[in-house]
Amino acid sequence: MAVYTHITQETLQDFLPRYALGDLHRLEGIREGVENTNYRLQTAQGHFILTIFEDRTPAEDLPYFIELMRHAAGKDIPCPHPIGDRSGEILKTIDGKPVVIFTELSGAAELEPGIAQCGEVGRLLGRFHRAAEDFSGKRDNALGLAGWRPLIEEIGNKADKIEPRLAQELRDELDFIEHHWPRHLPQGTIHADLIPQNVLWQGKELTGMIDFYFSCNDILAYDLAICLNAWCFASGHTQMEAQHAKAMIEGYETFRPLNHAEHDALSVLCRGAALRFLTTRLHDLFFTPAGALVTKKDPSEYLRKNRYFRVNDLFAA
Repeated sequence: MAVYTHITQETLQDFLPRYALGDLHRLEGIREGVENTNYRLQTAQGHFILTIFEDRTPAEDLPYFIELMRHAAGKDIPCPHPIGDRSGEILKTIDGKPVVIFTELSGAAELEPGIAQCGEVGRLLGRFHRAAEDFSGKRDNALGLAGWRPLIEEIGNKADKIEPRLAQELRDELDFIEHHWPRHLPQGTIHADLIPQNVLWQGKELTGMIDFYFSCNDILAYDLAICLNAWCFASGHTQMEAQHAKAMIEGYETFRPLNHAEHDALSVLCRGAALRFLTTRLHDLFFTPAGALVTKKDPSEYLRKNRYFRVNDLFAA
């Protein structure tokens, strides 16, 4: 359920005249999603998405996310385009909460991607990184390398409830990753959450990327590592599909070739990406209050992926 703030047609009929979108024809809550409230709007001018930002999305970061989407859309990246009101203002409020109206993208997520789809996602990510090269916004990655140890320390021995001695395993793995983490790879604007739920398709055609609310500045190849984790494992999450990964990397390099150092670092970047999602899922599992705006996900998926990367390197020359 992703309708946490309920609004009525009467509220929207008072709100919409600020925009040149015409009369409201339909208002429908969208159940997909995790952290924010989303409504589908049909007006005289077409179909739109109204997003109400809830407490988990920091209000001070919203201008960065909005400008990034506007910049990417202006470079022909298929992503939601924020709509300004009649005065050009994009970020508004309803009932004291930040609100933005976006263009609606067509399509649906594909949760069992094939080789061709992995190639398309690689191309999309490469295009996005190229398009964002001249984006002036800056945002630190709160869930980057520096953020993992505080989370792991807070989780502590609670991790052993998932599996005996997991707490020490997490500490040991972080020690390894911190020691081997590449420090001088190309950096830029990354999406940081381009998982299958955040890519839309119509048949075989990729129609959009959504959910930019983890976007930040970090290692570009780390963004690719996140996608390799999310898109290229067989069911059961214990084995990476080599052809899926090959297609994704080749697709990415169509737009942004990796240098030798980036190729050499993919294995540790993938270990780090798996540890990031494992750690945040564990933290949400143990520390999310009842009724909070978070959908708890199974951490064991990324535990299996992290263990895979410790003993396998598909990226070795």
